Amino acid sequence: MKVATWAVLALILSISPALRADLESDLAHLQERWAEVNYQLSGKTQITAFEVLMDAAAQVTAQYPDTAPAWIWSGIIKSTYAGARGGVGALKFAKSSRADLERALELEPDALQGAAYTSLGTLFYRVPGWPLGFGDDDKAEALLLKAIAIDPHGLDSNYFYADYLIKQKRYAQAQVYLLKAQAAAPRPSRPIADEGRQQEITQALLAVAKKLEN
Repeated sequence: MKVATWAVLALILSISPALRADLESDLAHLQERWAEVNYQLSGKTQITAFEVLMDAAAQVTAQYPDTAPAWIWSGIIKSTYAGARGGVGALKFAKSSRADLERALELEPDALQGAAYTSLGTLFYRVPGWPLGFGDDDKAEALLLKAIAIDPHGLDSNYFYADYLIKQKRYAQAQVYLLKAQAAAPRPSRPIADEGRQQEITQALLAVAKKLEN
């Protein structure tokens, strides 16, 4: 186990059982509400809900500043909000998301099955490159491959690497990783997120199949 992992484990064990329960409850709320907002809402309602959720995530990171999963979820919420909002104004939220995810990697790189690598890699290929933003396809692929190494059969790790490959027009490779994502084991605590992601995978497989036919 890495030094960072030992440090986080020691921190968690030092927290009283009541506070650990509060932390788990807070993280579960962020996770569940993110899925609802991302997959079940749209338009201005979704934007407003994401803004409320960002405030909730800020409270969690303030209370548990040395807990990597708190920073991961804060980063995920900000990056998804940036994507939903769009435009130049979204860039500051993408930058803040990057800072949160990098903080998580400093604390515990393997937390949540390498979710920080997945989310940070996704930011790097979705954000515009210089001079507008910090996007970098090479960095994106390196980070996404680290996530795959940590969670080789994961739903999100495989899906987002496939999405990156689609953006790179590497359709045959993308199909392989989409099929791995499709075959990922269900996550009982995340039914809304799983259903939404599987729908995205189905749509992506259809699009990739058409590209491969041409």
